[in-house]
Parts: sequence; structure tokens; C-alpha cells
Amino acid sequence: MSFNREQVPNWRRGYRYQFEPAQNGHVLLYPEGMIKLNESASEIGGLIDGQRSVGAIIALLDEKFPGVPELGTDVEQFMEVARAELWIEFA
Repeated sequence: MSFNREQVPNWRRGYRYQFEPAQNGHVLLYPEGMIKLNESASEIGGLIDGQRSVGAIIALLDEKFPGVPELGTDVEQFMEVARAELWIEFA
């Protein structure tokens, strides 16, 4: 089964993506705690707005980081993990 890049991700209710100065990086805040995101996840997370499709997110990242091999696959894998961890929902 292939990943549908037309899906539109949004952070689940109660989850907030933000820069946290104390962590010197982007985090995902939720009622029970916080997840510090690595640089790649931060780049993807910053584009999740409930409006852009996964394909649009990949296109924007490809413009910012041209020639990165497997970029689309990496974004898809992040989305799968984020969905499995219940961080995001798809519209």
C-alpha cells in the first residue's frame, strides 16, 4: 500500500508545535509532556498547518533543500510515525 500524499496533516487537539528556548529547539507540547524534535522533524513540523497536503510539504522542503535523496520518503516516514504516536491527524 502506498502513502497518499494528498492527505492534509494537522496537529491533534491539545498538541502544540513551538520553539522552546530552554530546549534550544522545536518541541511538541501536549498535556502530559513534551517531545523535543530533531532538526529534520522540526523542518517538517513547521509546515504542518492543517492546510498543506503532505505532497505540498514535500515540495516546499525540496525547494529549501534541493537534491536531498529520499526526501519524500523521509517525510512520509515522519508522517507515519507521527500518526502512529497520535501526534497528528489527517483531514
